[in-house]
Amino acid sequence: MEDKISSQRYTELLSSSERVVLDDLETGNSGLDLKAQISQVPTDPGCYLWKGSRGEVLYVGKAKNLRARMRQYILGQDERIKIPFLMEQVKSFEYIVVASEHEALVLEINLIRQYMPPFNVDFRDDKSYPFIAITEGDAFPAIKFTREKHKAHTKYFGPYTNAHAARETIDLARKIVPLCTATCVEWKRVQRLLEADPSLADVAPLTLATGRPCFDSSVGLGPGVCCGSITAAEYHKNVAAIERFLQGRRKEFEDAITQEMQNAALELNFEKAARCRDRLQLMTHTGQRQQVVFSAPIDIDVIGFFREETLAGVHVFAVREGRVVRSCEFVLNKGLDVPQDDLMRGFIERYYSEGAEIPHEVDIAENLPDEEIISQWLSQKRGHKVILHVPKRGEKHNLLELAERNARHTLLRFFMRTSYADQRTNDALLQLESALALPEPPMRIECFDISTIHGKFTVASMVVFTNGKPDKSQYRRFKIHSVTGEANDFLSMQEVLGRRYSPQRMADERFGSKPDLLIVDGGKPQLTAAISQLEELGLDIPVAGLAKSDEELFVPWSQDTPIVLPSGSASLYLVKQVRDESHRFAITFHRELRDKAMTVSVLDEIPGVGPSRKKALLKSYGSMKRLRAASVEELASVPGISPQLAQTIWETLRLWDDERIRIASLVED
Repeated sequence: MEDKISSQRYTELLSSSERVVLDDLETGNSGLDLKAQISQVPTDPGCYLWKGSRGEVLYVGKAKNLRARMRQYILGQDERIKIPFLMEQVKSFEYIVVASEHEALVLEINLIRQYMPPFNVDFRDDKSYPFIAITEGDAFPAIKFTREKHKAHTKYFGPYTNAHAARETIDLARKIVPLCTATCVEWKRVQRLLEADPSLADVAPLTLATGRPCFDSSVGLGPGVCCGSITAAEYHKNVAAIERFLQGRRKEFEDAITQEMQNAALELNFEKAARCRDRLQLMTHTGQRQQVVFSAPIDIDVIGFFREETLAGVHVFAVREGRVVRSCEFVLNKGLDVPQDDLMRGFIERYYSEGAEIPHEVDIAENLPDEEIISQWLSQKRGHKVILHVPKRGEKHNLLELAERNARHTLLRFFMRTSYADQRTNDALLQLESALALPEPPMRIECFDISTIHGKFTVASMVVFTNGKPDKSQYRRFKIHSVTGEANDFLSMQEVLGRRYSPQRMADERFGSKPDLLIVDGGKPQLTAAISQLEELGLDIPVAGLAKSDEELFVPWSQDTPIVLPSGSASLYLVKQVRDESHRFAITFHRELRDKAMTVSVLDEIPGVGPSRKKALLKSYGSMKRLRAASVEELASVPGISPQLAQTIWETLRLWDDERIRIASLVED
């Protein structure tokens, strides 16, 4: 009922005077004029639509206070990464005033569904997901598999992301409770008769008795509407039973069948009792395949998200009566380029607006800013209270973690079955060629990073990306010798580049060919060091310095104005991937050297531990990790180690562990 009312109200809003369009293209206004126009927007709740140069809708949002919310976009007070890129394209806007924040939410969902704005969260492939539907508007409702837009007087169950699973569920349901299918020719014939004369439904067994039984009726999958074997009242009992089954009410359903079997046995109707027994056995068999995850018979949806730079995977576990009865997976067209709460809210609105069954509770990973409004909307659609919950521990939290792991695999499977990853890599290389004014796409990228702690254990990493993908056989790492006692990334970068691009190394096949793009992590100082060293070596290699904080690229021909790659772009994703890999590789080598040096020195500093006892300790435990984990009694069992010396060793190792933790926190990125 709520969807119908919302649809009527939606139509009223779209045609009323409350809908206002302001277009700075028609009037020749500038961005400042657009700001002035927003000052005339009312402070009522409603929806706003940002539009592009051709009048296309770029983004739809809702607000409790339209003027205040829209002003945040113009003044740059919205900190979401996508907003500056959005506002560069905005040339006009439109707003619609509504009566309440709840109505704004419903209107926002309808507007997004109508315009499919590129800056709103949506399903990546935008395909129609399959549902199981029951045509409740018919005198004898039928069950069907469908991808249709939801119709009135039809009840939908789903969505299912696996069409085979949906069809299998229909087959299973009809084996347990016979029901007509919408594809049955005889059922269609009966429907035509009833449409011509609806009163025939009351005397269906008499009027249809001469009909020919369909095949499903003959094998027990159909109840025999076509041949008058069932009354309308009895048929609707089957429909109600099927709906309980599809809703996951297995316990209630099993109890009803058990009672029916017992009644049939008391009436000596053993044939009917046997059919009930077979249905119960089928229910038990399918129930064994369901994972029981909760001790209490609760009804919840657990939604896990996994975000990548430009996409996100979603996995939904539908838990009914404490069992996972269905799982669905989706790929969204937004990822790390939008805030987590935006992504969650966008999915919840789209998922439940399309007819998904709403449980008592929806579990997600974090609280949403407008959680109360979404909860009210879900409660109104369901007819009972619905809460959004963030589980912190226990069974629900464990299932949420499982959903998030499955969401990650959803993305991996999407990449495997599509050419999305390869296409994104090609786009990234072409975008970098254009943004950095390179002579050709950077098919070989080398990136260098320095890792040190106050000039000690200074190392450098070199990672190589060939055709946009990591080429680990070409990775190299360097110990820095020219800088000791202080952190000097400038000199360290000069040294490593001088060694890497020396004539001897350039001629060494193990180091590969000259790169198409050299990236140094650290911004302008490291870029200056790289330019100086390359000029000294007489090499012409395109180079860029990557600032650590704002993901800005500094290039020799524009050092004062950094290159900012578009948020969510394939090129930005590739540059971040290259930078993160070089950082990881450098930090790993730095920690190896530091731990090795400290391991050797810590035993040498303990009074009473000479070369022989040191050798005995390392021989007994095999590694420093095992030695640190040993107790005082275990240390005292090593030949030559007294209880007093074992206590001293144990205390020294504890102090060493504390020092390692402190030093790790000081490592420069």
